Amino acid sequence: MYRLTNTVRPYAWGSTTAIPHLLGTEATGEPQAEMWMGAHPGAPSRTERGPLDEVIAADPAGQLGEAAVRKFGPRLPFLLKLLAAGAPLSLQVHPDLQQAKDGFAREEAAGVPITAAHRNYKDANHKPELICALTDFDGLCGFRAPEEAARLLEDLGVDSLKPYVDLLRAHPDEAALREVLTAVLSADRDEMARTVADATAAAQRIGGAYEPYAGIAHHYPGDPGVIAAMLLNHVRLQPGEALFLGAGVPHAYLNGLGVEIMANSDNVLRCGLTPKHVDVPELLRIVRFEATEPGVLRPEASPGGEEVYDTPIDEFRLSRYVRPEGAPAHDLTAATPQILLCTAGSVRAGELDLAPGQSAFIPADEKVQVSGDGTFFRATVVA
Repeated sequence: MYRLTNTVRPYAWGSTTAIPHLLGTEATGEPQAEMWMGAHPGAPSRTERGPLDEVIAADPAGQLGEAAVRKFGPRLPFLLKLLAAGAPLSLQVHPDLQQAKDGFAREEAAGVPITAAHRNYKDANHKPELICALTDFDGLCGFRAPEEAARLLEDLGVDSLKPYVDLLRAHPDEAALREVLTAVLSADRDEMARTVADATAAAQRIGGAYEPYAGIAHHYPGDPGVIAAMLLNHVRLQPGEALFLGAGVPHAYLNGLGVEIMANSDNVLRCGLTPKHVDVPELLRIVRFEATEPGVLRPEASPGGEEVYDTPIDEFRLSRYVRPEGAPAHDLTAATPQILLCTAGSVRAGELDLAPGQSAFIPADEKVQVSGDGTFFRATVVA
C-alpha cells in the first residue's frame, strides 16, 4: 500500500481555513478549495514509487484487480476529494454517459481544442458525484416544485420577476421550469442585472429562507444564476449526511467542508454563478426539468462497522467507519482498489499511521488490517 501525497487546488471559491484546520497546518490566507486523492491526470496523488497514475499504468491488473480492469479499463475510475467551499461554486449540471460520448465526439470532429474556454466536453465520461458533509454544509440540489418557486419569487415583491411567476403557474411542471430557466439565462444582461439587484435587496430585507440567495448574490452581483438558484431546493447537510448528484440535476455547493467522490470526468455545463463559459442551448438540452425533493443520504450500517452511502452507479462506492476507543482491528482486504482517508482521530492501516487529512491507496487483494480510534472514509468500486 502507498501513503498518498495530494495536491490542494487553490480555486477562488475555496475556504482559507477549513482544509488547513483538518490537516493541522497553518492557514496561508489563500483559498484552499479541493484536495485531490486518486489518479486523475490533472493532479495525480504522489507515492514513494511515483505518481499514482503511473504506478497504476505500469501494472493495471495488479493495482486495480482484474475485475475492475475488465469493467472500467486500466484506470482508477473515481476521484476522491476534500472539498472546502468558502463561497458558492458555479451552478452546474453534468451529462449522462451517452451525452458525454456524443458531445465529446462532436467537439472532437469539429476541431474544438481540448483547452478551449468554450469547450463543453473534455472527455467521453459521465460525472455522477457524491458529497458527504464533515461540517454543516449548504448546497442547492434539483428543482423546487414550480408553485413553490413561484411563491418564493412572488414574495420578493420585484415587478420584473412577475413574468417568471406567471410562467411557473401557467404550464405543467417540466414546461414551466424549462421556460423560466430559458428566460432567465437568455434575458438582456443589463435588465437582468437590475432584476438581480432588486431581488437581492429584497432578500436581504426579508432574510430567513432568502438568506442563502442574498449570500450568493453577495459573491455574484448581477449574475442571472442568482435568480436561477431560486428555482432550486436549498439543502443543509449535517455532518455525516450526503447528497448524490446524478446526470442532468442542477446543483451548486455553497458553503462547508465535505468528502466528495466522483467518476473521473471534467464535463460540466454551467448555468451561472461563474465568469466561465455558459452554453445555454447545450445546457438546456442536458438539464432534467423535474421537480424533486433533494434526497439526503444517511449511511446504512453494514457488518464490521462499515456505514455505506448507497448510490446507483459502480464507478465508486463510499463508506465511513467511526471506530470507538478499544475497537478490535478490522480486515479491509478487498479484490478492488481502495483509498482510505482519515478525517478524525488516528487510524492505522497496515504499517501506515493516518492522521486527519492523510490518505493511503490499497491495491486490489493486498491484505490490510485497520486499527486505531478515529473516523475514516473508504473509497472503492463495484466490480
